[in-house]
Amino acid sequence: MADGINRFLGDTPGRTLVKLIVVSLIVGFVMAVFGLEPMDLINGIRYFIIDLWHTGFDALGRVGQYFLIGATVVIPAFILLRLFASRN
Repeated sequence: MADGINRFLGDTPGRTLVKLIVVSLIVGFVMAVFGLEPMDLINGIRYFIIDLWHTGFDALGRVGQYFLIGATVVIPAFILLRLFASRN
């Protein structure tokens, strides 16, 4: 049973918990630096879709802003995936 849990988590539960805590702190710091909160990301995606619908593809002119918002999710997710994949 323990082998299945370790295989699923990629490491022991304790070490996985420590990794998640560290990555959560890093993500929280990065988001604080950018002045973002989790609801800001959700609302940003929602407003992007609404703007795109209402104004057409003129909303794509704000690609830089949406790139930064997306990067605050994608980069930490990439780091998490790499942390878990490095154990295999």
